[in-house]
Amino acid sequence: MIKKSLITPFNTKYNTAPFSKIENSDFLPTIKEAIKIAKNEIDAIVNNAEAPTFENTIEALDFSGEQLDRISSIFFNLNSAETNEKIQKIAQEVSPLLSEFSNDITLNEDLFKRVKAVYEQKDQLELSIEQQTLLDKKYKSFSRNGANLPEDKKLKLREIDKKLSQLKLKFGENVLAETNKFELHITNEDDLSGLPEGAKEAAAQTAEAKGKEGWLITLDYPSYIPFMTYADNRELRKKLAIAFGAKGFHNDELDNQENVLNLAKLRHERANLLGYKTHAHFVLEERMAKTPETVEKFLNELLEKAKPAAEREFKNLEQFAKELDGIDQLQKWDGAYYSEKLKQKLFDLDDEKLKPYFKLENVIKGVFTVSNKLYGLHFEEINDIDKYHDEVLTYKVTDSNGNYVSILYADFFPRPGKRNGAWMTVYKPQYVKDGENSRPHISIVCNFTKPTKTKPSLLTFNEVTTLFHEFGHALHGMLANTTYPSLSGTSVFWDFVELPSQVLENWCYEKEALELFATHYETGEVIPMELIEKIKASATFHEGMQTLRQLSFGLLDMSWHFDFAQSKHDDESLKAFSVKDFENKAFESTKLYPDVAENCMSTSFSHIFQGGYSSGYYSYKWAEVLDADAFEMFKEEGIFSETVARKFKDNVLSQGGSEDPMTLYKRFRGKEPQPEALLRRAGLIEK
Repeated sequence: MIKKSLITPFNTKYNTAPFSKIENSDFLPTIKEAIKIAKNEIDAIVNNAEAPTFENTIEALDFSGEQLDRISSIFFNLNSAETNEKIQKIAQEVSPLLSEFSNDITLNEDLFKRVKAVYEQKDQLELSIEQQTLLDKKYKSFSRNGANLPEDKKLKLREIDKKLSQLKLKFGENVLAETNKFELHITNEDDLSGLPEGAKEAAAQTAEAKGKEGWLITLDYPSYIPFMTYADNRELRKKLAIAFGAKGFHNDELDNQENVLNLAKLRHERANLLGYKTHAHFVLEERMAKTPETVEKFLNELLEKAKPAAEREFKNLEQFAKELDGIDQLQKWDGAYYSEKLKQKLFDLDDEKLKPYFKLENVIKGVFTVSNKLYGLHFEEINDIDKYHDEVLTYKVTDSNGNYVSILYADFFPRPGKRNGAWMTVYKPQYVKDGENSRPHISIVCNFTKPTKTKPSLLTFNEVTTLFHEFGHALHGMLANTTYPSLSGTSVFWDFVELPSQVLENWCYEKEALELFATHYETGEVIPMELIEKIKASATFHEGMQTLRQLSFGLLDMSWHFDFAQSKHDDESLKAFSVKDFENKAFESTKLYPDVAENCMSTSFSHIFQGGYSSGYYSYKWAEVLDADAFEMFKEEGIFSETVARKFKDNVLSQGGSEDPMTLYKRFRGKEPQPEALLRRAGLIEK
């Protein structure tokens, strides 16, 4: 049954999502109805008797389907953060419908004729820069997605897109199921030797919640990472590491090997159909990097700089493990454990010393305070809007004049229905319509260490930087100030989108910022200067190895979407194709540890096979160049410089995708970004 309240603007405070009034059974009929309404809006544009203009065609198109966008955003956000079997089943039905609807727009000849007519007279139109960008984007969304294809190829494109939407969902469902399925059940306390008390207590709580004696270690990051970092029992570390690395690689009903191959093959077929050499060529045309050759050159240049440092670091780590415990061959399940021990030896610093200063509530206040000092934002917790789960916190965000800026949802702890990792997402974009600046609803979702019976949620330093990272994305969304929804907030080139998130991580290493929020959860003591110095000194610890790891992921992504496509694969040859062998070849230049036969990263590489990072994983490193360069400007003027912050807000955060990202960056920085800034910060070249 169609729920009328979901296909009209929500009758709620701030027009927020009415989660408590939505049943799972509402989604399918409501999305079908919203598609029907959106189609009628498209028909109205097509059948307009007036000649095509920017307003009656391009602008009207951008504002069409508003309620469809909202209800589908709610649905897919829940499928990531609070899913269940019913939602997953509905997603398999809904995704092809939305894919078909998207094709109905981009393959609508009459609609394309109107868009093309406006595009061809763009030089005569007096358009603002944002309007020019929107026009270019709309025209390309048709031309890049099949509008110029003959009818038989349009049908083929529809078929491919439908399959791709279902395969991506299936891939993600398998990864989540694998994550939830594995448990390391420990009944002998000796097997927990080395594990911090907080991690032991959390493991006991997990076991208790599942009606088991002893302790449970899972593949959720807050459980997995402390065990891999601190547990003395090497065999159990090995068991856990193999389980983590084997997700989707068991030749069973949750196996993702075939899904990986089909996704790579179909993406390549789609690109060819549209006249592109590979999927990477198709994707990168709309990125700052522009071509796969540029990306590979960028990754290999960084590899050349980082590899000697990484090999030195690895050799030192091997030597350290041998001296400490007689380890002859360092394995992947030893890396985090001995790195942590070496870090403690070199810097007398470990997460257990730092965690008491990073109570979650204090870190939240800290990121709020940093945002206030930089951008004048105020965050007020509110309890008069709906949430999708009791653990979600909700905030009203205002500016220094008390004007309403945004709604913010924050969801911090692991649950069986939530996928691993951390992300920022949008429930409602910002835009200006009929003279009103409609403000955004932004959400950040993380998987942090839960409070226990005796301790609050105390974050590792890595979790602190993760919170700042996601909050950087949130600021990009909250401070959006564009006219059109498709250009708002994080709707930017994917190799630019990580700039606001990664730049904010820098404040976690600065004394001026840390002293605002890093206070001991029991004593209230501000983090000692000695620890701040150690945090800064250890910031580049094993940076060569970390860089090599990130580069390996970028190279694997490019291998699947550029190299894989270069060699022809039919259905017959794919039957004998080894995902594992292909992956090993991609990792060859970045390999430090011996291979683990049972493991395969591709089968759980959700960023590229479920998320939007296919041919785009390099963008993390690309954006690191931007963020290191940008933060040097903050350092030069002072990390809370109002002048620099205003320039960053006005030229980057508020502008979304309204202009070419390099133009926006240069307007902020006064010059193009310098890769040396990243290499200096990483300690890979002299400062």
